[in-house]
Amino acid sequence: MNGVVGRMSPRRFSVKWTWLVCALAVIPAASQAAQEFEKVGTIGGQFLKIGVGARAQALGGAFVSVADDASAIYWNPAGVARISKSVVNINHTAWLADVNFTQAAYVFEVGFVPGKLALNARSLYMDSQPIRTVFRPEGTGQSFDAGDVAFGLTYARSFTDKFSAGVSGNYLQSTLYTYSASAFTFDFGTLYDTGYRSLRIGMAIQNIGSDMVFKDDPVKMPTVFRVGMSMNLYESDSHILLSAADFSHPPDNNERASWGLEYGFKEFFYARGGYQFRYDLETYSAGIGFKVATGFNSEARIDYAYTDMGDLPGVHRISADFRF
Repeated sequence: MNGVVGRMSPRRFSVKWTWLVCALAVIPAASQAAQEFEKVGTIGGQFLKIGVGARAQALGGAFVSVADDASAIYWNPAGVARISKSVVNINHTAWLADVNFTQAAYVFEVGFVPGKLALNARSLYMDSQPIRTVFRPEGTGQSFDAGDVAFGLTYARSFTDKFSAGVSGNYLQSTLYTYSASAFTFDFGTLYDTGYRSLRIGMAIQNIGSDMVFKDDPVKMPTVFRVGMSMNLYESDSHILLSAADFSHPPDNNERASWGLEYGFKEFFYARGGYQFRYDLETYSAGIGFKVATGFNSEARIDYAYTDMGDLPGVHRISADFRF
């Protein structure tokens, strides 16, 4: 054997080991790719992954460290502690295939409880659909409903002038015709002001909870981890330019990233844009917003966002925010 190795040329020996190293490197990569593929379609409660809020989605979903309006209930509960006044918020999304998604939220204070509380309800719904069979493809004259609902309670508190934390508890229900399933989930988030200029870091874990059992088949909830940072790149009396970036890890797909910019003029007009990396459909997004005073101590904000969905029709979102 020593003689054979001794007669093997250095070039052939190098090529042999190069191929072996490459083969060993490819096997784990292929295994990982197979595992990622196998996870697709194994998680329930997919409506929980639809982003809430026109402003947040105009920024490409890079909002976990911004989280300064009522949509923080979804993106990072810790942001609820930073909201001044009481807020009523309504978000509507015209989703794909004539499906609609709506959330309503109320942020408020209770005198004897430190911090902020929030209630929210969200629903994914569509028009009733006709029941079709093989023998009656045009419909039997009957119809069925399908949809998802969620109700949540959020508590958030600022422990210092730089750090806040929040938690949400949610009850979920999915319905298809006469079948239904339910589950309980929790969201947890933190928000930290670094003290360097306006740099903020946010972290959130969403949808930790029980399995949803649909016709004796349990499915897990889409537990998502998010982390991100944001900072004002430019700030003056009339202009402000905010940049934000997020990283997220869903349980049934690849890691993803988002990036967004927001330009504000005199706290009245806002223009936004963003991009989502490694998403199945979503790519770029854009939107505008207006904020006006409605009284001595109240204001309203209207936001709109458009998200490109590749070969599918784009998604439109609109949000209304009332602070008093």
